[in-house]
Amino acid sequence: MEHYALIKHLHMTTAVLSITFFLVRAWWSVREVTLLQRRWVRILPHVNDTLLLVLGLTLMVMLSLWPQQHPWLAAKLLALLGYILLGTVAIKRGRTPMTRGLAALAAVVVFCYMLGAAVTKEALFFLPN
Repeated sequence: MEHYALIKHLHMTTAVLSITFFLVRAWWSVREVTLLQRRWVRILPHVNDTLLLVLGLTLMVMLSLWPQQHPWLAAKLLALLGYILLGTVAIKRGRTPMTRGLAALAAVVVFCYMLGAAVTKEALFFLPN
């Protein structure tokens, strides 16, 4: 627990960088900007996202938070899979700018869900009590 605060803040920082990189790349994808093909644009977000995942898993182990015991964490991990799939459609696999734009919007909604679940520690935080 000695480095908990540092790891938590690095995790939050990489999450902010992740959504920022995603928004820029999704915008470029919808606009069909050639910068999207630059090597650093293809590599840097994946390095950041890998660090984000490693930091998240480190926090999970440090705090002994397991998805089968904490529904909000299980929901967050499932949402992460959805975010990744939507992100690939938004940036690469979507055939039209409209498809890529809608997938990007859906991915941002899923990201916001993950953020809400993490902050509130509730899987259904958006429902009234």
